Amino acid sequence: MIEIINTKIEAPIKVNAFAQKHLLAQPFVISRYSFTHSLMMVVELSCGNHIGRGEAEPHEFDEDELNKAVQYSQSLAPHFANGISIAQLNELLPSGPIRNAFDCALWDLMSKLKGKRVWELLGHSEPFYLPTVYTLGIGEPHDMGEKAGELKDWARFKIKLGGENQIKDIARVKAIREAREDAELIVDANGGWSLDILKTMSKELADYDVRLIEQPLLAGSDGELINYQSPVPLCADESCLDTNSLPYILNRYQYINIKLDKTGGLTEALKLSHAARNEGLGLMVGCMVGTSLAMAPAHIIAQDARFIDLDGPMLLAKDRHNGMIYENGFVYPPMKELWG
Repeated sequence: MIEIINTKIEAPIKVNAFAQKHLLAQPFVISRYSFTHSLMMVVELSCGNHIGRGEAEPHEFDEDELNKAVQYSQSLAPHFANGISIAQLNELLPSGPIRNAFDCALWDLMSKLKGKRVWELLGHSEPFYLPTVYTLGIGEPHDMGEKAGELKDWARFKIKLGGENQIKDIARVKAIREAREDAELIVDANGGWSLDILKTMSKELADYDVRLIEQPLLAGSDGELINYQSPVPLCADESCLDTNSLPYILNRYQYINIKLDKTGGLTEALKLSHAARNEGLGLMVGCMVGTSLAMAPAHIIAQDARFIDLDGPMLLAKDRHNGMIYENGFVYPPMKELWG
């Protein structure tokens, strides 16, 4: 990996960044927001006849922030005029969605220039198809249970919970469990709980065989989790951004959720995956509500993950052309026409 990230593309690279707005199949509700669209930024890096692409979500609901990210991304064009390496890019930009779009686009461009798939450049084996969760947004317990019952091809669900009404949250999980006794369940509170709520909820969730609780407390307010022994393992999402987050995570969480928009791309995500496993942490790989272009590089990280949440395109009204294949609860590796 060190050799390839230090390999400089010795030719001018053109930068094209633009915003996209994708309609969701239905409104998506989490503990703090409700969405009808996904706001995305695409970065295209072109060199000769080859174009590398990357996608990120600079902000979940603020179009002004999306447009600012696009303008800033376009202003970076002079840094690519004489070529660049992946390592130089990661030194140029801080972690976050903008670097993610550039980093993934640069990996895609490198793949095309070298005539090899990204996993070959990394020295990895060809990736396997993987089981992914299907995310159930917050709704009435009956409706959520009915939805889970209809999704016969899916054996894993991530359940969004609200935090304001614990009785109703438990009713949601109960309805889904009754509809799908066979399914593996994880829950995501999106930082909507307090420690007292977590202590109550975790005991009841364990009774319903929930396997993981994602980000129970708000990032920055989860210091009190240190040495707390939850009956259901805890997973850090917003609390874990990149490798610099790991010292804080230890003794508070048992898993981390790696999202490329947080790490700032595939490069840092690979480092985080390796470092976290060395510390004995389990891995979850997650996503924003994006297209297959955002899922493709995350699929490489997901090869080493216990929990996989790459269902973003399933929540959209329409995915990209040459999108990833979702079948029988599995997500398949990307075609070269899509990415990498």
